[in-house]
Amino acid sequence: MSAYLVSETRTIAADPQQLFDIVADPAMHPVIDGSGSVQKAHSGNPQRLTLGATFGMDMKLGAPYKITNTVVEFEEGRRLAWRHFNGHVWRYTFEPVDGGTRVTEQWDATKVWNKVALRLSGFPARNRDGIIATLARLDEVATAKT
Repeated sequence: MSAYLVSETRTIAADPQQLFDIVADPAMHPVIDGSGSVQKAHSGNPQRLTLGATFGMDMKLGAPYKITNTVVEFEEGRRLAWRHFNGHVWRYTFEPVDGGTRVTEQWDATKVWNKVALRLSGFPARNRDGIIATLARLDEVATAKT
């Protein structure tokens, strides 16, 4: 693993498809985001992500900004990834295991053009903390009793 590929895994007591469906819904991203940076899904986003779909988010990292993402990997129930203008890829994989699903979230900046700036700004470590918190929130949402 490099400084530009941050990956964390959590086993969640839920079906892979249920977890995939949560992540494939852009409106759920602010709900499950553990970093505090995803503020609001844009109106006009697709209700469910598919390969090649674009979706936007209002973000805040110090200052507010908007970002548009494109789905670049899609395998129903198993893998979903999107990237934005700088080439960062956010990837989720879902693997059935005894007792639920092994969910892996990755921040992949291996193909980003400005790696030095990312490293100097502390993104790898910051993103690890956010990923751990996001997986915990995904667990809470998926296993909440309604």
